[in-house]
Amino acid sequence: MAKGIEIRDAHFPGRAPIDTYGNGGFRFADMSHRGSILCLPSGIHSWDMDATKLLSVESFRRVLDEATEIEVLLVGTGTELRRLPPELRAALKARGISSDPMSTGAAVRTFNIMLSEQRAVAAALIAV
Repeated sequence: MAKGIEIRDAHFPGRAPIDTYGNGGFRFADMSHRGSILCLPSGIHSWDMDATKLLSVESFRRVLDEATEIEVLLVGTGTELRRLPPELRAALKARGISSDPMSTGAAVRTFNIMLSEQRAVAAALIAV
């Protein structure tokens, strides 16, 4: 017997370039997603983040969990550049991840190029 609708975290189980961004979301792999995303080796995941929230070690937990497969993390901080807090930079560096904050648009473009080069890249993208 059916139990009703099951709500799960949004997840695309693969690596894909970002086709477009804006209007509060992203398009990739013939799909669209409203809100921020993490593009990781395990796939593209919904990310509960926006420009008003603190960038913290805990908000990057999923990235840190996949650190063995990531060399570079591009952080799209929205329309305004935001520095990563020192404790977050230290946690990423301790796991061997080089981090680079930039606007979301620049992060999307850089991610797509590095992905096409088959580099060990990940992206944390705040929706604009």
